[in-house]
Amino acid sequence: MDSRHGKGHFDENEYQRGITLNFGLAGVFGLMFLGLLATAISALFTVSSPFMLNLVFHTNALYFFLFAPLALVFLAFPRVWDMSPAGAILLFIVYALLNGVTLSAIFIVYALGDIATAFFAAAGMFGIMAIYGAVTKADLSGVGSFLLMGLFGIIIASVLNWFFVSDTMHMLITYAGIAIFLGLTAYDVQRLQRLINEHAGDVPTGVIVKGALHLYLDFINIFLFLLRLFGRRR
Repeated sequence: MDSRHGKGHFDENEYQRGITLNFGLAGVFGLMFLGLLATAISALFTVSSPFMLNLVFHTNALYFFLFAPLALVFLAFPRVWDMSPAGAILLFIVYALLNGVTLSAIFIVYALGDIATAFFAAAGMFGIMAIYGAVTKADLSGVGSFLLMGLFGIIIASVLNWFFVSDTMHMLITYAGIAIFLGLTAYDVQRLQRLINEHAGDVPTGVIVKGALHLYLDFINIFLFLLRLFGRRR
């Protein structure tokens, strides 16, 4: 009997795809966690340095630290496919460090215990949704499109709430933001799996870096919305 038709048939292509997927996801999550570590170090350094605090929050340099990360997302990250692996990874780390400078404000506004609580809550919720995105058989493509529209909706609502301050609107935006970024976490993980599976051999660095960026942003936003919800302002 031909063993290829037996129940225990070994599919070499399927095995190779599994190895590629595992290494690809490990690279994405590893780079994402490295970015979070860089952000935390940058934030703690900024808040512990009188020079940096004065530079960031009492001079026009604040505008640079606010808009430089946005410029990198829209102008530099689309070019990661043409960069060397080292250059693409360095770009991501620089982006994470710049984010840390502005996020240092949370250490001024919120108590350290509340920051830690929000962080671990975000980590748990992010992990659950990432696992769901990896194992679910449901196609989340349609859900992802709906969530992206919801994201634009809360951005518009947030801008409006700056002018028409409403505690009720603030809470609705916060809950909606948590739900949207939890959903995007599952969607992004599933989308990453599909992108990685398209490559039989090595996964391009562009896929790793862009994937890490999306998951990094999902986690940071879940954390910040939870901090808004549970954090007690000093």
